[in-house]
Amino acid sequence: MADPSPAEIVASLHRFGRERERLRAVLARSLGVAGADLDAMAHLRADGPMSQRDLGDRVLLTSGAVTTLVDRLARAGWVRRHPHPHDRRSVLVALTEEGEGALRPVLASVDRALAAAAADLGPAARGHVHRLLQAAGEAAAGAARDLAADGAVRPRPPVAA
Repeated sequence: MADPSPAEIVASLHRFGRERERLRAVLARSLGVAGADLDAMAHLRADGPMSQRDLGDRVLLTSGAVTTLVDRLARAGWVRRHPHPHDRRSVLVALTEEGEGALRPVLASVDRALAAAAADLGPAARGHVHRLLQAAGEAAAGAARDLAADGAVRPRPPVAA
C-alpha cells in the first residue's frame, strides 16, 4: 500500500465521521430514540453517571431540554436518576443495564473491528494514529466550542432559484 498523503488521511477521517453518523442515525431509529437521546446514552456509557447539567453541556442542550430528554429516556427504561453522593441538591443520571444492553451489541462489534485494525499496527504506528485521533478530536471540540461561544450557527442565506 502506498504511503497516503495528508489529504487522503483527512478524507479517510471525514469518511469515518460520516459513516459513524450514519450508524448513529440507524441505531437511534432502531431504538426509537432521537439522535440527542442516543448521544446522551453514549456519553453516559463512555463516562458513567453524571449530573443533568453535565449531560446537557455534553449534548448542547438547555437545562429544560435536558430534563425533557432524561424524562423521556427514564420512561423508556434506558436511564435512571439517583441521588448524588456528595451533593444532596443534585441527582446523577446513569445508563441502566437495559440501556447498556441496547447499545452493547452494535458498539461492541464496531469496537472489536477497530481493535483488530489497531492490533495490526506496530507500536510506533499505533502511537502516530493515537496522536492523530487525539488531534482530530481536539480540533472538532475546539470548533464546537467556538461555534457555541459565537452564539449559534448563523442561518444560510436563501438559495436563488
